[in-house]
Amino acid sequence: MFLHNKKMMFTVRVDEPNPEFAKMLLEQFGGPNGELAAAMRYFTQGWAESDPKRRDMLLDIATEELSHLEMVGQTLTQLLKGSPGAEVDEVEGGYLGEILDGKHEKFIEMSLGSGQNVVGGVGPRLTDSMGNPWTASYIDTIGEPTADLRSDIAAEARAKLVYERLIKFCNDSSARETLGFLMTREIAHQKMFEAALEAIAKNFPPGRMAGQKEFEHAYFNDSSNGHGTPGFDLVSHSPWGFELKKPSEVGDEPPALKPRPALASNPKNIGKTETHARKE
Repeated sequence: MFLHNKKMMFTVRVDEPNPEFAKMLLEQFGGPNGELAAAMRYFTQGWAESDPKRRDMLLDIATEELSHLEMVGQTLTQLLKGSPGAEVDEVEGGYLGEILDGKHEKFIEMSLGSGQNVVGGVGPRLTDSMGNPWTASYIDTIGEPTADLRSDIAAEARAKLVYERLIKFCNDSSARETLGFLMTREIAHQKMFEAALEAIAKNFPPGRMAGQKEFEHAYFNDSSNGHGTPGFDLVSHSPWGFELKKPSEVGDEPPALKPRPALASNPKNIGKTETHARKE
């Protein structure tokens, strides 16, 4: 059961509207590394998780991601406030009259360059920064905790990097504070997933089937035609104990297939026309 607490996790403010930056911020609302994708990822994993402690952690983080989605949505709403897209229905007075009088050239210029994904009014839309609609294909849950947790760590790392880039593009000090909070929570979630993965005694490799021992620690030096040392020395600088191998040391050429000759190549038909061969 979900209850909406109107008090957000972090106070959301912006110094001034900026539809152009709102377009960029949509990446974290309806994009592949955004908050909605994160919430759906962890909900689907948590609902199927048999371990009670991991289940609670996944559902707690998923719920927090929904609160982050609300924060991004409220930031977008404030960034779009006063833009032509937001005020198009305000026929009488307000910003629209001033825009028509040429007093808000800045908003007009930014809105025209912000794409159709932010001209639908003041509310955010479930798209990325390029206008691509959100899709469930962003979720790569496979149902194996050791694999999913590694994917979760990578997802939080990607989201953290996107927030970093948004902060670098943002000149709004208040919006930067919100983005900084969201970026920091991505770091916290990475640590939580790392801890959950570490708590699984045998967490590598994923699954239950063992690999073929002769190939588990083989390093095929394909970057130098089998000669010399590889660019990244996994043999002497790795705790896994890799063994350097030439690709040619392992497999043989595939066996030749039995020929299935066409009718014209039958020795009995040599010298005959195709028509004569068919009659026989």
